[in-house]
Amino acid sequence: MPKKTSLQIKNLRVAIGKTKILNGVSLQVNSGEVHIIMGQNGSGKSTLLSVLMGHPKYEVTGGSVTINKKNLLKMSVPERAQAGIFLGFQHPQTVSGVTFGNFLRLARNSVAVAHNAKAMPIGPAPFAVLMRAEMEKLKMDSSFISRFINEGFSGGEKKKSEILQMALLEPAIAFLDEIDSGLDIDALKIVATELVEIQKKQGMALVIVSHNPKILDFINPDKIHIMSKGKIVAEGGKEIVHQIEQGGYDALIKE
Repeated sequence: MPKKTSLQIKNLRVAIGKTKILNGVSLQVNSGEVHIIMGQNGSGKSTLLSVLMGHPKYEVTGGSVTINKKNLLKMSVPERAQAGIFLGFQHPQTVSGVTFGNFLRLARNSVAVAHNAKAMPIGPAPFAVLMRAEMEKLKMDSSFISRFINEGFSGGEKKKSEILQMALLEPAIAFLDEIDSGLDIDALKIVATELVEIQKKQGMALVIVSHNPKILDFINPDKIHIMSKGKIVAEGGKEIVHQIEQGGYDALIKE
């Protein structure tokens, strides 16, 4: 991945049919930064991440998104992934018939070749060594390597599998959609600790959508953004969360 990456979102507007969902989102994310996006249900948080990854059901009606000054909105989904964009899903899908280890190895090789045509693909055996090392940190059993993607995984295991993918694919910018939902406090600590380690080691930009203030016990973001009615209405540090805890989102949302 590029050593330095910058994503710039300017006045992004998005709709489904006649329903407006994003109403002028502006945000800049740079390598090494950690951002957390919070807000009430239906405020547009998950939609924003889906649009950045190229979900076809959304129509961009205005604004721009660039990654290293290149138009992200004109890229296909594979091109976005190869440019360094990663999305960790709120509800990871099951893919029967495809083993987790083989999927991840092929994805990693695809990204590597996109950045260096002469890159040598990593074989199954050495990749399994890398994968087991990361799985150990997440306290995942190595048997998951040969299981079908997310088939029979618990909610917590699915979330850990998303972090494992992020660690091995080494994206420039990772978007995580409520990666902490459904995790008990012990699993949250494991996931958040590994997130911080991966982010610092790889120098990626990290954007987390979350409803859970507990994540701030383990992650120290550079900035927290509050979304309401399809746009960012407040930004700041951890003091914003204290305001929410005391007066709810209404304390920050200005009509």
